[in-house]
Amino acid sequence: MAAVRRLEQGVSMAEVARGLELNPSVLQRWKREFRAGTGNAFPGNGKARWSEGRVAELERKIGQQALEIDFLKGCLQRIEQQRMLQALSGNPPSSRKSGKK
Repeated sequence: MAAVRRLEQGVSMAEVARGLELNPSVLQRWKREFRAGTGNAFPGNGKARWSEGRVAELERKIGQQALEIDFLKGCLQRIEQQRMLQALSGNPPSSRKSGKK
């Protein structure tokens, strides 16, 4: 219904279809059904694209990745600070590899 309302507000068919990733013919059909009778235009409950459980799982994953990114950014900043201090003091960076992780 929101897509049809956007059409009625003067937004072009192509723009609305592109924004919703729809074929313009589908949008045209919706518009025709809506005009034929608002109460019968979109019967049914619709189909949820994502279940609530899947959304929660993806949100948790995003949160975990955000924490990992923040941690790695901190590590990178510390390494860059150490390199700058070594460069300023004239000490070349160590070429030996550390066995620590």
